[in-house]
Amino acid sequence: MNKELAKERIIQLSKEIDHHNNLYYVLAKPEISDRDFDKLLEELIDLETQFPELKFSDSPSQRVGGAITKEFQTIVHKYPMLSLGNTYSEQDLNDFDQRVKKLIGNDFEYVCELKFDGVAIGLTYKEGRLVSAVTRGDGIQGDDVTNNVKTIPSIPLKLQPGDYPDEFEIRGEIFMPRPVFDKINESLYNQLKEDGYNEIEIADKLLKNPRNTAAGTIKMQDPKIVAKRSLDCFLYFIYSENQPFKTHYESLRKAKSWGFKVSEYVVKVKSITGVFDFIKEWDHHRHELDYDTDGVVIKVNDYRQQEELGFTAKSPRWAIAYKFKAASVATQLISIDYQVGRTGAITPVANLIPVQLSGTTVKRASLHNADQIEKLDIRINDFVFVEKGGEIIPKITGVDLTRRENSSVPVTYINNCPECGTLLFRNDNEANHYCPNEEGCPPQIKGKIEHFISRKAMNIDSLGEETVDLLFDKKLIENVADLYKLHFNDLIGLEKVVEAEEPGKSKKSVLREKSVNNILAGIEASKSVSFERVLYAIGIRFVGETVAKKLAVHFRSMDAIAIATYDELINVPEIGEKIAGSIISFFNRSSNKKLILELKNKGLMMEIDEKLTPQKISSVLAGTSFVVSGTFTKFTREELKDLIIAHGGKVQSSISSKTGYLIAGDESGPAKMDKAIALKVKIISEDEFVKLIPAS
Repeated sequence: MNKELAKERIIQLSKEIDHHNNLYYVLAKPEISDRDFDKLLEELIDLETQFPELKFSDSPSQRVGGAITKEFQTIVHKYPMLSLGNTYSEQDLNDFDQRVKKLIGNDFEYVCELKFDGVAIGLTYKEGRLVSAVTRGDGIQGDDVTNNVKTIPSIPLKLQPGDYPDEFEIRGEIFMPRPVFDKINESLYNQLKEDGYNEIEIADKLLKNPRNTAAGTIKMQDPKIVAKRSLDCFLYFIYSENQPFKTHYESLRKAKSWGFKVSEYVVKVKSITGVFDFIKEWDHHRHELDYDTDGVVIKVNDYRQQEELGFTAKSPRWAIAYKFKAASVATQLISIDYQVGRTGAITPVANLIPVQLSGTTVKRASLHNADQIEKLDIRINDFVFVEKGGEIIPKITGVDLTRRENSSVPVTYINNCPECGTLLFRNDNEANHYCPNEEGCPPQIKGKIEHFISRKAMNIDSLGEETVDLLFDKKLIENVADLYKLHFNDLIGLEKVVEAEEPGKSKKSVLREKSVNNILAGIEASKSVSFERVLYAIGIRFVGETVAKKLAVHFRSMDAIAIATYDELINVPEIGEKIAGSIISFFNRSSNKKLILELKNKGLMMEIDEKLTPQKISSVLAGTSFVVSGTFTKFTREELKDLIIAHGGKVQSSISSKTGYLIAGDESGPAKMDKAIALKVKIISEDEFVKLIPAS
């Protein structure tokens, strides 16, 4: 295809893609399948690759992400981005209504809109083209995030011909749809579950809410990653030099006709009574939406009247936001259980009379530690207030003291392990209590075995938590080495109790020949697992995947690590005092030395297999440290780490000021992203990384 034909086809494809984008993301009326849409986009990208000079700044291909933004430029808002006054009180709304009437009389209308729980954005268009997207910042100036915003399909890059001003700004809220957020958390949950965390620990580590996740996403440096996060945006206010509308409601209808995504839940009302009706309706129905709303915004509709009402120093006098109260219920605390984790950490868990909260039944909530119990002054039989932190994690926020029993007494935190009776200890610099009985405390033993068999460790997927419980209860295993002593006759016919589909019921299941053979085959196959994964699997405290790999590469064998001195250990990159001390403490225990010897005698890999070690290819990454986070399409995380090492680079487990790059994939950890941005660490995709190394 020659250049002239390519240009015509690019223009045609761009129009088609923009049209279908608007149908799908704004009007929710798609006309073609996702597959057909993807074909159009792929054709456009191919043509733009062949003829880069024909790629326009508002090309629909920008949706998949452009160049990395190393720093976000600060832009002064042409129209200050003021905050609205917030209230949780109906009386405050009545007072607001009276102030409006006092200044402009009784002849006016209100417009009621849902208040979206996201990130405020200002979009500037010139001659129908998006030229900038700026965050709220401090209201006077914000960050230019245009490249990232271009990846959001519901925000038009170019408007169809219309009666819009030559230049205008439209403001809105960028948000992460709840299904997208839930999918990210589901992936994170599964990963944490595989890593051996219990339910309460997992709840504490999950992303807290879609708003924070959206805020972190929009400030990522790599638009390709932003594109994969499926952000969305509602638009709700227009600014221009010559306002072409008389009312706010009219402007919203017009914005929708220009191709902007405007909420369908907007009403005009004649009085404060209509405002309260709208609030009541959406306080009841808001959980049915697939995005989060935390209140209702009330605005005087007429622009002339808005101008007459004016502004305070911080907010307009013609608008106010009513915030919904966080979903909260009161229920009774029946008892407190104390869970013992794999590391011996004790987590207190409140058992509650079951109660419905935001569409789910809540029966338990983490109390975190002794300090939290003391801070809330929680007592057995108290009626407690339960909310969902970020609408997902149940938490106790307080106690209804008016219903407290006169005979109640403060909770005395346990002194001994609830499982084995060992005296607990608590380090001065830690919030948790710990059980030190690593070798005799059942949950710790079973937790270590479950960690040992997990996918990222020995990957014995034919075993599971229920089977480990069964084998432990039958005294067939007492540590991980005992797995390699199991025989067919030990397992065949064993009965285990499993949960039935009907709540509260259980049924018996028998280990049959096929299951037994699968278990034994999985155990046998684990003998070929690489040394660094064996090191990770044995469960030395603070030795995670990355640390295990660094130790394996540096010392080459388990024997060398076992006799390493403190100074030798801390000389390994990223091995600090805490990790070094934990390793020395582990190998000082005679029981652990015996365990390692047994595993070695059973044929597990106890040294680096030089044939499997990444071969040095080049030194182009020498002196550069990388952190790898998320999932990728071309490589696994381990393959990326091997490539880094093979080209002379270093792999870190966490972001620091010495990190050169964060290679971020889908579902990359928001905490890592935030820290990378704060420390100005370069964030790159796997494609950007490949460009750093020689072509193979």
